[in-house]
Amino acid sequence: MQSREIRLKSYPEGLPTPDDFELATVELPDPADGEVLVRNHYMSVDPYMRGRMRDSKSYAPPFALGAPLNGHSVGEVVTSTDPDFKPGDAVAGFGGWRDHCIASGADLVRVDPTLAPLQTYLGTLGMPGMTAYVGLLDIGRPEKGQTVFVSAASGAVGSIVGQIAKIKGCRVVGSAGSDEKIAWLEGEAGFDAAFNYKRADHLNAELTRHCPDGIDVYFDNVGGAHLEAAITHMNHHGRIALCGMIGQYNATRPAPGPNNLMLAVGKRLALQGFIVSDHQERREAFFADMGAWIGAKKIKWRETVVQGLENAPDAFIGLFHGENFGKMIVEL
Repeated sequence: MQSREIRLKSYPEGLPTPDDFELATVELPDPADGEVLVRNHYMSVDPYMRGRMRDSKSYAPPFALGAPLNGHSVGEVVTSTDPDFKPGDAVAGFGGWRDHCIASGADLVRVDPTLAPLQTYLGTLGMPGMTAYVGLLDIGRPEKGQTVFVSAASGAVGSIVGQIAKIKGCRVVGSAGSDEKIAWLEGEAGFDAAFNYKRADHLNAELTRHCPDGIDVYFDNVGGAHLEAAITHMNHHGRIALCGMIGQYNATRPAPGPNNLMLAVGKRLALQGFIVSDHQERREAFFADMGAWIGAKKIKWRETVVQGLENAPDAFIGLFHGENFGKMIVEL
């Protein structure tokens, strides 16, 4: 059978453009022993993928030019030679930017669409949700009554970070890039306060206003000015979970670091970067806790759904313009 796929045509210089991608149609072979043919219904585009679109060493190998882009997907089993899967099963895997994929049964996970809609396994019940869970609880280690600040707070990761922090009894403050996002954070998501950084004259003034007792945990998704301002307001022995720095992903030259990093010494701060794939031992606990919180309606989320595989590059590029509200997903 035939399937469409999106390939990386060239490594972007700065912000990616549609010309860096190409749509191709390929003929798929029949599944070999132990393999499964999956019809992808939804695929994920994530900011971390930008780091794999350059020919340089990183924690994950670069995408190969002329090959389909890899990424998380959820779909339905069409045919299977693996006895653990049958046609009609809902599965999640690394199916990539394509309509159909052939995967080893060992690389697929059966998911329960009765707990939450299928696409939720790309967001709240997927990699972004687990990133929030591990980064906040294991790196940030919040305690009841402490103040947690989250940048990119309306995104797929940040919005879950804030809500878990509220479950743990913390005061939660977030920043986001539109008044609509701020209203949702303070209304639906239950943040104690949030501010539109694009309308703020000074981040320091906003943090002084919203974090009068300082910051105990900062969950950093942005880097740059946000990180510098957070360091200024961190309390002694505060923890900073360095999850991502989307503000620097498309930089063509090294970005300057925080000018106040010396404060981390006197304040005895702990700054730790992390990659969620290093914490697979936490997967069972994550699913148990997140499933319970969703069942108790303690977690809410937003999704931005783009229609059509051919529009996946635009969806991906839109992440860097703040066009997503919550998780950016492509419906196939």
